Amino acid sequence: MSRVGRKPILIPNGVDASVNGSLVSVKGPKGELTCLLSPLVQVVLGQEDDQKIMSVTVVNELDKKERSQWGTTRAILQNMIIGTTEGFSEKLEVNGVGYKVNMQGKNLVLNVGYSHPVPFAIPDGMEASVEANVITLRGIDKQLVGEMAARIRKIRKPEPYKGKGIKYIDEVIRRKAGKAQKSGE
Repeated sequence: MSRVGRKPILIPNGVDASVNGSLVSVKGPKGELTCLLSPLVQVVLGQEDDQKIMSVTVVNELDKKERSQWGTTRAILQNMIIGTTEGFSEKLEVNGVGYKVNMQGKNLVLNVGYSHPVPFAIPDGMEASVEANVITLRGIDKQLVGEMAARIRKIRKPEPYKGKGIKYIDEVIRRKAGKAQKSGE
């Protein structure tokens, strides 16, 4: 039995959730998200103590494939509700001499040691801001925010000798020692 999957999802006031077969849509103050779910799971809307809830069930709790989709589906639905009410954000830091980042319209322009600036288009449904050397990405879809942060980081991964590159704000770069000096003879 899935410990995550069996927990009910509380739907806060101001959020409207609807289930149409395997298509779930959640509409909140920040926007609307839809998700096509696996046919192995079933989502049921209900009411408990004057609180709207959403619960995820499977037909056969002993089937490994169904159990694996159970908790995952519940986590996806919970993230949809959090995203439409609060939103998600990710911060990246640009480190290095001469490394800088600017916003041009809806694009990020990264100068990170290449012979040319690297433009990065921010997709619809997301917004980005730059303060000094920190890039902040915000959006309602947790997967999209995380994926865009990973793509930006991939442009220039942090290197272990000087720590130059693009890293997550809370990421710790393991540093390596440089070349060892030979003792004088």
